[in-house]
Amino acid sequence: MKKRITLKQSLFLLPLLLLLLIFAVYPILTSAVYSLFDYRTNDQTVAGLYTGSTFNAPLFYEDCGYVTWYLEDDVQLLEGSDHDKMQAIIDEVYALGASYEGATEVVSMDQATGESIKQEVSRLKTELMDIYARNSDVEFWNGPADQELLFTEMENCVTGSNFTGLKAYGVLLKDSRFWTSLKSTLLFTVVSVFFEFILGMGLALIMNKAIKGIGGVRTIALIPWAIPTAVSALMWSYMYDGSSGVVAKIFADIGLISSPEVMLLSAGGAMTAAIIADVWKTTPYMALLLLAGLQVIDKGLYESAAIDGAGPVRTFFSVTLPLLKPSILVALLFRTLDAFRVYDLIAVLTGGSQGTETLSIYAYKLMIGQSNYGYGSAVVLAMALCVGIIAFIFVKVLGAELLSDD
Repeated sequence: MKKRITLKQSLFLLPLLLLLLIFAVYPILTSAVYSLFDYRTNDQTVAGLYTGSTFNAPLFYEDCGYVTWYLEDDVQLLEGSDHDKMQAIIDEVYALGASYEGATEVVSMDQATGESIKQEVSRLKTELMDIYARNSDVEFWNGPADQELLFTEMENCVTGSNFTGLKAYGVLLKDSRFWTSLKSTLLFTVVSVFFEFILGMGLALIMNKAIKGIGGVRTIALIPWAIPTAVSALMWSYMYDGSSGVVAKIFADIGLISSPEVMLLSAGGAMTAAIIADVWKTTPYMALLLLAGLQVIDKGLYESAAIDGAGPVRTFFSVTLPLLKPSILVALLFRTLDAFRVYDLIAVLTGGSQGTETLSIYAYKLMIGQSNYGYGSAVVLAMALCVGIIAFIFVKVLGAELLSDD
């Protein structure tokens, strides 16, 4: 019979629920909202979440000031009707900017007003370019090129909605780079976790033995895990270096690679290098989790197995492995999710080049490198979905419960 949590007991869970809301649910919801917009901070027309027309009033006022300032120099070089026409443009631009003097933020605007402003700016730009064209022999202080850029920027101050709905996810499904990054991530995850589990299990069995000096063995075994990942990756990058790296030299001498230079300069070599570095660093962590499970197994079961004539192999598969199942679930789940989200190791070691670009690296390049937070958020959510699927599969396949009903 399952026990019900009382109100007093649930209050103790409240801090945990608040932390989950702040650090887990809120970022996911924010990413979901961002993914519905074409949100790019390197483009002023979509540098926010706009569901309607918007007007960048402070930038418009600033551009108007630049236009009138530059034109006041150029108008002095003209005579006759063109002088009067350029002066009239200066006055109109000045009047447009004066309407938004003191504005400090982007404001919402109905579509009709926005179109009216854009048409007025476009008309003034056309008239000004015609004046410059008729006086092409005059050496203006600023000239048409600079003025055209300013007027174009003034037109772009009026923007429409950048709400795209689920369009980013449609683009994602057709994004070959996303699928390539997913394949690289899965390859890195599966291979590295496989070797970490095999080596970690062996290391855990050794550390579980009650032999002299086992404490020193446990301490030494945990040193790689204690080294920060960025430091570890940098250390391995020196050892993989094609000109002076000892590991690259050894691999070339035994015939695993054709020359030391290709260790990080080929797709297979770079991925292998990343996997080796990850296995070296995180195998002790896997061993530590498995060792915790081995420590709680009743020693009497091994004595009974020995009396029944079971050898070491039979004992391992009939006694150790079944009782270690919950610990294996925790170890594999933690390490798989951690490997799937790998960023720092790849970023330092290869930068995502040579076929080692994982989903985390791709999302970073989109959002930080390209300032494309809308599509980058869609990639992040797809990555979160993959993480959820991995967790579901592990729990279902291994069939172990982390919390018993007792």
